[in-house]
Amino acid sequence: MWQSDKMHPPKRPPVVSEVLNLPRVEGATRTRLTWEVWIVLAITVGQSAVYSILSFVRSLIRAAQQNQSLSQQQTQLNPNRDAEAIWNAVYQLLSVFFALSLVALVVYLLWEPGKNALRRIGLDFSRFGGDLGRALLLGLVIGIPGLALYVAGRALGITLQVSASPLDAAWWTVPLLMLAALRAGLTEEVIFLGYLFDRLRRFGWNWWAIILTTAGLRAAYHAYQGFGAIVGNFAMGVVFGWCYRRWGRVMPLVIAHTLIDIVAFIGYPLAVTLFPGVF
Repeated sequence: MWQSDKMHPPKRPPVVSEVLNLPRVEGATRTRLTWEVWIVLAITVGQSAVYSILSFVRSLIRAAQQNQSLSQQQTQLNPNRDAEAIWNAVYQLLSVFFALSLVALVVYLLWEPGKNALRRIGLDFSRFGGDLGRALLLGLVIGIPGLALYVAGRALGITLQVSASPLDAAWWTVPLLMLAALRAGLTEEVIFLGYLFDRLRRFGWNWWAIILTTAGLRAAYHAYQGFGAIVGNFAMGVVFGWCYRRWGRVMPLVIAHTLIDIVAFIGYPLAVTLFPGVF
């Protein structure tokens, strides 16, 4: 018996990330965190989701009034903030800075005495090689079907035409678009996953309720682009939420999101030029 145990040692239980093992809060702490969540949503992704839904509703009303499909209307990614290139660059940089300041605020709210919030949600470089590999795989899994869904949505008339920023406006256009992609990756993944998963789990929500709720919020955040974006981003939210639940790390999801948006912001204008009839 002893030799058998030695030859076949019992399997160790899987390592559970801190993000999966959070104490449930009650009483005054629960009330405070509830207010905190609503305030965070009101100044970050929740606010954007409300404006996005209103934009989508206006597009639907305009389409009905003009007897058009949604595909005959346009929306723009990263619109210019000023007619002069240099001032537009200044405003774009400030926009990235202030957006990342809100991400920093959320991370600060997650901080606890003796616990590094960045390490707890997996937003560090301790496993960068593995995170990058997972991110590249996720980029393919999400990016290719997402592109197909956009093309299908345009063909069916249920997705708005997305107008991308021109790449030849100035030499700094591409670096600014890459910064915008990083901003989107950090803002959405840190708040949707790192922050909301933590708070909703502390409220006693089950995992699928959290995954589906945050996926729905992500879909609303992108509703201004039409039905295709709503479906695609909901699916992305479910996949990313499941991955975060399994891995306990937000870094591969931030990298994947950033890579997807870099391709969208920089590759999309090239695709429009090469295949105008498709995009």
